[in-house]
Amino acid sequence: MAKNIQSLERAAAMLRLLAGGERRLGLTDIASAVGLAKGTAHGILRTLQAEGFVEQDAASGRYQLGAELLRLGNSYLDIHELRARALVWTDDLARSSGESVHLGVVHQQGVLIVHHVFRPDDSRQVLEVGAMQPLHSTALGKVLSAYDPVARGQAVENERPALTARTITAAAEFEAVLELTRERGWAADVEETWEGVAAVAAPVHDRRRMPVGAIAVTGAVERICPTGDVRSELVAAVRDCARAVSREIGAGRF
Repeated sequence: MAKNIQSLERAAAMLRLLAGGERRLGLTDIASAVGLAKGTAHGILRTLQAEGFVEQDAASGRYQLGAELLRLGNSYLDIHELRARALVWTDDLARSSGESVHLGVVHQQGVLIVHHVFRPDDSRQVLEVGAMQPLHSTALGKVLSAYDPVARGQAVENERPALTARTITAAAEFEAVLELTRERGWAADVEETWEGVAAVAAPVHDRRRMPVGAIAVTGAVERICPTGDVRSELVAAVRDCARAVSREIGAGRF
C-alpha cells in the first residue's frame, strides 16, 4: 500500500483546523492543535500562504483560510454543469445579438473558454472551446478579475503585455478599470486583445454570490460599438443573460 505524504497530511490538518472553530488562529495555537513544532508549522503555513490557501492578518499575525481555497471550493460547481445551465440562455443571447457568445472561467492565470456559441450567420468560424484568453485585456478576464480575488491578484501582480496599442498595462489604470467594472457590473474590451474585435461581458454568480464564470458577446468593433461606446442594448442583454444563468445555479435575484 502506498504511504501517505506526511507534509500533505499536516497541511490538510491545518486547513481543516482553520475551516472550523475560530475564524483566525495564531501560529502557536495551530502548531499545538496539529502536534507540530512551531518552526515546522510555520514552514507549512508559509507554503500554504504562498499558494493562496491561507492568509495572514497583518495586524494580529493570525491565519485564516485564503481566497484560493475558497475559489477551489467554489469550483465544486462542475464546469460541465455550469455549461449545461448556460446552454439555453447563451443560445438565445447569440440569436438576439447576432454575435458570438463565450462562457469563460478562471483557469491557470487566464480565462478558459468552456462554451462558445457561433455567430448566427453563414460565415466561417472556429470553435474556441478550450482556448485560453488573458485576464488583463479581455472583457471576460476583466470581469473575473473584478469579482474573483484570486484572479485579481494574478492580473495585478503578473505582467500585463501590450497585445495591441489599446491594451491597458499600467497597474493604476488597470485597478481603475476593475473598480469601474464592479461599479457598473460589466466590462468591455475594445481592440485591447485583438485589433478590430470588441466584447462586453458580465459575471455569473453562484448561490453564495461568488463568481463562477463570465459571459461575453464578441464581434467586430463596428457592430459592437459603432459610435465608439458599446451598444447599450448589448450591455443589457449580456447582463440579463448572466443574471439568468446565475439564477439557474441558485444565486437568486440580482
